[in-house]
Amino acid sequence: AMLSGALTKVRPEGLPDDTIRIQLEGTGGQSFGAFLANGITLYLIGDANDYTGKGLSGGRIVVRPSIDFRGVATQNTIVGNTVMYGATSGESFFSGVAGERFAVRLSGATTVVEGTGDHGCEYMTGGTALILGKTGRNFAAGMSGGIAYVYDEDGQFAKRCNMAMVSLERVLPSGEQQGLGVADQWHNGQTDEAQLKKLLEDHNRWTGSKRARELLDTWAEARGKFVKVFPLEYQRALGEMHARKVALAQAASAQAAIKNEVVPAK
Repeated sequence: AMLSGALTKVRPEGLPDDTIRIQLEGTGGQSFGAFLANGITLYLIGDANDYTGKGLSGGRIVVRPSIDFRGVATQNTIVGNTVMYGATSGESFFSGVAGERFAVRLSGATTVVEGTGDHGCEYMTGGTALILGKTGRNFAAGMSGGIAYVYDEDGQFAKRCNMAMVSLERVLPSGEQQGLGVADQWHNGQTDEAQLKKLLEDHNRWTGSKRARELLDTWAEARGKFVKVFPLEYQRALGEMHARKVALAQAASAQAAIKNEVVPAK
């Protein structure tokens, strides 16, 4: 937070991506990488505590186990509770499992993790979360915006998801989604498959994640096990934006037709 504060004083807009990269080894303390600004990457080999990435503001956080780690990332905790709380922009990659309330109030940032505890994506209002392993109970409680993609390997995710404010959808092949039209109703203006594959590639590149690599190598099968968690309020907002866009286009077309109308000579 101190580094980001000092940077903001001289460069309020931040720096180009990855201008400053700080590599660390060991355990990150409470609020590791809080409010991290544009252009700064924190690359931690080890693990981190609660509130990692709190208020992330354009920076990048990577937490991965050491190359000597012999466990299974999807079965081992690497960051604590309430990680990415209220993060507004930037991205994070965690090659392991997070504790409870992962991505609570996420508000625009992008994050990838390989499993979560209870109450994941609680009160999320924007951004993108990708979970590559099992979640705890009460996922998506109060979620009103953004999208979460969950790898539902055991087919039981629906039982662990709070369905009061979200729907669960399949991740369609890009060609099939494009065939349905209405591209302006896509999250981030991209197909779900395209976003998923890019996030997996980025996660593998930054953390060396075996899970991400396995999913990419078996994509034809893996895609069918991903679930898209789509907030009902976000669906409504996208629909209204699309309707306004159509109405404006129709009005512009009608005005153009009137201007081009030939007035008969008297």
